[in-house]
Amino acid sequence: MKSSTTPFTALALAQQQLDALDASLLRRRLKQTQSACDVEVKVAGRLLKAFCSNDYLGFANHPRLIAAMAEGAERYGVGSGASHLISGHSVAHDLLETELARTQQKHIDDARALFFCTGYLANITAITALAGLGVGLQAAKQNAGISIYSAKLNHASLIDGVKLAAAQTKASVHLFDHTKLAALNEMLQADSAAHKLIVTDGVFSMDGDLAPAADLLAIAEVQDALLIVDDAHGFGVLGKYGHGILEHFQIQSNRIVYIGTLGKAAGVSGAFVCAHKLLMECLIQKGRPYIYSTATPPAIAHTVLASLHLIEGEEGQARRAHLNQLIAIWHQELQLDHWQISSSMTPIQPLVLGSNAAALSASKQLDEAGYWIPAIRPPTVPEGSARLRITFSANHSIQAMRELIAELQKIEALVYTSSETKAV
Repeated sequence: MKSSTTPFTALALAQQQLDALDASLLRRRLKQTQSACDVEVKVAGRLLKAFCSNDYLGFANHPRLIAAMAEGAERYGVGSGASHLISGHSVAHDLLETELARTQQKHIDDARALFFCTGYLANITAITALAGLGVGLQAAKQNAGISIYSAKLNHASLIDGVKLAAAQTKASVHLFDHTKLAALNEMLQADSAAHKLIVTDGVFSMDGDLAPAADLLAIAEVQDALLIVDDAHGFGVLGKYGHGILEHFQIQSNRIVYIGTLGKAAGVSGAFVCAHKLLMECLIQKGRPYIYSTATPPAIAHTVLASLHLIEGEEGQARRAHLNQLIAIWHQELQLDHWQISSSMTPIQPLVLGSNAAALSASKQLDEAGYWIPAIRPPTVPEGSARLRITFSANHSIQAMRELIAELQKIEALVYTSSETKAV
């Protein structure tokens, strides 16, 4: 049967949505890379200097990991064939999970880890399953109530996990400012719910600042809450051995649920959740996204295992030291008159321009100068805080960073002058 070409409601609504995005300068467009992830990337036939990836340690194209991927594919094939609880759980997954748990064993007693396809999946699974622990209390009417406290600037995957958990469990949701913990403590003190969760990023992805994990843990201990920390941008980067924010702050508690991403500093793919073994067993039994997702190919797990050895070893330590040097020089030498410079001491170094138009203009001029630094706009960041999100890799040289500084200073003057002229 031939399909009708007559426009229908959904198409009209889609066009309206896209027109609104265009009018607000919020429509995003895909760029296709034609080379491996690195500090120089081929895009549409042009070689661009990339300061926008999350490949913080520069491992995404590392020869040892390329070899590990080939070895893993040769040994385990290219697919898992089923979910973990059917037949998809390979010895490669098991070996990786054992090593991932080891990275957090100083911070969580009887730690166990589960490997996930993506950080998004890991976050949704952890939040929904662990919020669900309070459902039994509600059924028994034992001081019923579930409360989730979520940092306002959390990543979309945490936000969606909280929303889904609230819909499933009827949990109340409260947002907090991670820089104003007295208010969070007051909210928790006044909360009579039997089951409470505090959910936060470890490193906030758009600002690059660290969550006050030690202070959050202190509040969680006093108020009997679980503390869920998504350390997507901290694992591999923070701590002497790259074990993340818990190592960085040297904190320990069995009420911590640690989530790390393996497609950023680790350079490969996937994510993991690590917590006390009893909590992790509940994720296996109650975590619907985990239960009903096909397992990640074992070859990926095999490759991540090789990445862990790099992260913890001499090369990983040397790359973290170089990253820290880049960050220090950046703050010493970058001088801007109008754009807001972040105080971040992580590889995420945003420059806040304010308007969508200014951010798009700056990104365009950077592209013309041979740089790939996209404009980040709402809803990814709050209204009026459009920015250039600049990220460093250990593969960036000091000279390359200094050249970027010079280019940014030149472009700032042009963009600001242009915006002033239009305002007049």
